[in-house]
Amino acid sequence: MSDDLSGVLTAVGPRLRALRQESGMTLARLGELTGISVSTLSRLESGGRKPTLELLLPLARAHGVQLDELVGTRAAEDPRIHPKPFNLHGTTFIPLTRYLGGMRAYKQIYPPLDPDAPLPELRSHEGYDWLYVLSGRLRLRLGEHDMELRAGEAAEFDTRVPHAMSNAGTRPLEVLGLFGPQGERLHVRARPAGRAAAGDEDAEAH
Repeated sequence: MSDDLSGVLTAVGPRLRALRQESGMTLARLGELTGISVSTLSRLESGGRKPTLELLLPLARAHGVQLDELVGTRAAEDPRIHPKPFNLHGTTFIPLTRYLGGMRAYKQIYPPLDPDAPLPELRSHEGYDWLYVLSGRLRLRLGEHDMELRAGEAAEFDTRVPHAMSNAGTRPLEVLGLFGPQGERLHVRARPAGRAAAGDEDAEAH
């Protein structure tokens, strides 16, 4: 096997792990979506199993990415991004970056609030999120905090803290999200949910 091909295959595992962790998906859930056993998925991510086309195709579909992005072979000389939207937990994600691992950017579109629907479950995973509300109202539950962000407001937090995001309004919500591997201190400017628009306050958690 050539050194170039060996390097490509070696990089697939970390990309798979980063993509799964960014979405908050468990190995068990990914196994349900792809039909691949949890043990095989774990070995792929750790580098103990060589990736094959038979394994990579369903993984690319489950993560909503192109196969060439998954293996890092997209032509570097073309700066254009050809996003392929995918749906996760009812939210539409539009990729704004091409490569897996490290920092990734998405435009996220949440459907209008359904007052009869249950709140999304709090989730935690390795990583670090930065969010900017483009339009609408975002409800962010983060640990013991329950807050609301409006257009022009941002939040950043360590994703190891249990968290959940949902639309707080009756119109579609659009959010710009950056997801990275580093967990850092949280600094967020937002309103506690249910508080009047006046009287913004700073909330800080660890």
